Amino acid sequence: MDLKGKVSLITGGTKGIGAATAILFAQRGADVAIVARNVQDDCALETQRRIVALGRRCLMFGADMGNAEDATTCVERTIAEMGGVDVLVHSAGGLVTGGLLEVTAKNWYAAFDVHVHAVFHLCRAVIPAMKKKREGAIILISSSAGKRAIRSNIAYQAVKGALPHITRGLAYEFADDNIRVNCVAPGVIRTPFHDAMPAAVKENNLKNRIPLHREGTAEQVASLIREMTENDYLTGETFSIDGGLTMRIC
Repeated sequence: MDLKGKVSLITGGTKGIGAATAILFAQRGADVAIVARNVQDDCALETQRRIVALGRRCLMFGADMGNAEDATTCVERTIAEMGGVDVLVHSAGGLVTGGLLEVTAKNWYAAFDVHVHAVFHLCRAVIPAMKKKREGAIILISSSAGKRAIRSNIAYQAVKGALPHITRGLAYEFADDNIRVNCVAPGVIRTPFHDAMPAAVKENNLKNRIPLHREGTAEQVASLIREMTENDYLTGETFSIDGGLTMRIC
């Protein structure tokens, strides 16, 4: 898919991987609709400014992807105000800590609402429009945590582990409509999400867990998302980008 002139809808698009992807898509000629809980903070306004400076349209929608109505409405608004949705990137999310006996039922269900149930509602809203065009690309953001066990993180592992399976199911179901669905599984990426990580944990990651001994960047993940969007022979795949983190056996 050539991104020039296309419309992309990016959830969680004001910070980190989502913002880097939104800016890169605009650089490739796409108009961008960004969905986030707060679209008035400095990060959101700076992301919008950079996209507009590239000569592309940028709409900002305040919404909670844990809310089914919000997920559906942001697709409907993008179609109404920008003329369609060619690319959907679901980057909204958040860490949910705690083992089985610590995590609350409320947080468990909230994690599924944002990471998994949002995919259901977003895709149910966007795929009919893609089917009419007989073209579309959907990218879901999983995590290395969805591939390997992490102590005291059961809810986050569960939701991120679900996304590659959803990816394969959707890719197979809508292949005849020329709608491609792929997934990216980042490791430790230098974003606000990982900024709160304790210094000792960061040091252990770099020394002992990541074979390349460095963090990735949001821009590197965005570049992979762009390739998965533009390469029209990729579908149903989950690509790790983690410096070798998940290939370890010890």
